[in-house]
Amino acid sequence: MTRVAVLYGGMSAEREVSLSSGRQVIAALRAEGFEVTPIDAGADLRAILTALDPKPDVVFNALHGRFGEDGAIQGVLDWLGIPYTHSGVRASALAMDKAAAKAVFAAAGLPVAAGRVIDIAALEHADPLPRPYVVKPLNEGSSVGVSIIRDGDNRRAAVVENWSFGPQAIVEEFIPGRELTVGVLEGRALTVTEIAPKHGFYDYESKYADGGSRHVIPAVLDPDTTAKAMDMAVAAHRALGCRGASRADFRYDDTQGLPGRLVLLEVNTQPGLTPTSLLPEQAAHIGIGFGALCTWMVEHAACRA
Repeated sequence: MTRVAVLYGGMSAEREVSLSSGRQVIAALRAEGFEVTPIDAGADLRAILTALDPKPDVVFNALHGRFGEDGAIQGVLDWLGIPYTHSGVRASALAMDKAAAKAVFAAAGLPVAAGRVIDIAALEHADPLPRPYVVKPLNEGSSVGVSIIRDGDNRRAAVVENWSFGPQAIVEEFIPGRELTVGVLEGRALTVTEIAPKHGFYDYESKYADGGSRHVIPAVLDPDTTAKAMDMAVAAHRALGCRGASRADFRYDDTQGLPGRLVLLEVNTQPGLTPTSLLPEQAAHIGIGFGALCTWMVEHAACRA
């Protein structure tokens, strides 16, 4: 019997999401016949190492955010020689750093939003880009800390006052239109989902609260745009050097008519596995149940050691 340790929880702002993902994965893997050891990965690395002794056959990485998604825990597992799910150190670190990931995407010829990195303190005094624009932390996921500065609002000072994500931020042009996402399993794009947030912005609540958003699967798009989004998702996965599962997020501006403008926002190397998450929903749409999806991830686990 394959012994799988599930790392979940963690210390990031996405801890609650990771706990939800982990609980789903633990139940699914047990139902699939794996011997499962849950490990709530807290701040004590020694405790994590102790929990991983004796070594499991595979670590299922259900962590999200810092230390779990940025290459940190991946480096520890490589050192220990334990195969683990999802991407390795390099791809994880690149994807988590939004500025670095954008540079990789641009070098690969993929369309990205115009923007730059700023000192967050400077935002209080002047607009870094024409409005509307988006302010994001450099190293967070799940839309944590994201704000949209629109014409007529005076929220710059409030954004700076409440900022807790380091001295810098990335600012990007706001792209109107529709939110799209594409899940990838190695070199295979699953389908395209359109996300229609209940409150107009796909924020943390929209992602994880019941009824926070409506998922249109498959997205109602012209065939060329569907194919382009799926091809771009695979290309982004490969450009970063991802392995296993990933999910690419896009904005699609069709407000001025077709064919519209498709822009790659980011790649998530640890897609959520919660009851409202997009990757398992897309997998189910093409006939891959949640248990089979988790099993596929275990079977594709690897390490660099």
